[in-house]
Amino acid sequence: MSHGQPAGSERLTTGSDLTDSSTSSPRWDLDRLVTELRISREETHSIRKDGVIHRPPSRDKLAQVISALTEALFPRHYGQYDLDGENIDYFVGHRLSVALDLLSDQIHRSALFVGDELIPGFRQPEAVELTRSFAAELPALRGVLISDLRAAFVGDPAAKSFPEILIGYPGMTAIIHHRLAHLLYGFGARLVARLIAEIAHTRTGIDIHPGATIGSGFFIDHGTGVVIGETAIIGDHVRIYQAVTLGARHFPTDDDGSLIKGDARHPIVEDDVVIYAGATILGRITIGRGSTIGGNVWLTNDVPPNNVVTQASLRNKVGSPNLQKS
Repeated sequence: MSHGQPAGSERLTTGSDLTDSSTSSPRWDLDRLVTELRISREETHSIRKDGVIHRPPSRDKLAQVISALTEALFPRHYGQYDLDGENIDYFVGHRLSVALDLLSDQIHRSALFVGDELIPGFRQPEAVELTRSFAAELPALRGVLISDLRAAFVGDPAAKSFPEILIGYPGMTAIIHHRLAHLLYGFGARLVARLIAEIAHTRTGIDIHPGATIGSGFFIDHGTGVVIGETAIIGDHVRIYQAVTLGARHFPTDDDGSLIKGDARHPIVEDDVVIYAGATILGRITIGRGSTIGGNVWLTNDVPPNNVVTQASLRNKVGSPNLQKS
């Protein structure tokens, strides 16, 4: 220990200490690295549009938006348990005010960051109007979420109460995020919607693109590893289990070989379908109403209504153009 240094203290290492003792030269060639990264960033591999640099949207702020909106939708479950008839509306109003102010700012910031004047929200008044339109849909959205909650209660024998599902089921968390993100996606706030979807993915392991259309009474049981693509369409009263993929089979390209964006490439799942764990359903195919898809099935063909598809049934029908009714 150096003379005068307090007992138990450690000397801080500074940049000047990071040298090779044999040559007394810097350990890292920072000047060269910084220069080469600048050249890559600004010239050879630039991905930024020219013009004013804007702040990106904040995932932390968007997480606050979702938290506040969820508290407004379900104030006694996610907000304050002791709310009563006299103060609950004040609480809901406050949480909505916080959420919508933050959301409007993030919508505006996202559009500026992308740098496209045609994106909704590029101008502040547009962002405010978009947020106002989004807010007007919240009461109807809550009604759909209640149908999802009831579907989970009916569909899972382990579920003992609505509160257990609402605050404890990852599938319910994911669908709350998705329904909010899907609204924003439809209004054109696509970067914000995508970030909200990724927040849900991080929290639950369930990856639903905000463009996917999902009917009422939707239930994801367990949920880890579920993937639902952008153009998927899911009807009412559909139940899926963990590790299910509703994905694309082919990625069409244009004459220059670039991927064509926005084409319908994910499955259509009609009403009252059950899809068991590990099933992989690919392409713009239709799973008919009332059908059941067994676990670990790989499916790339249409399924007529009221069919049961298993690995065994697929093996028995290899080469058949259509699945036969079970």
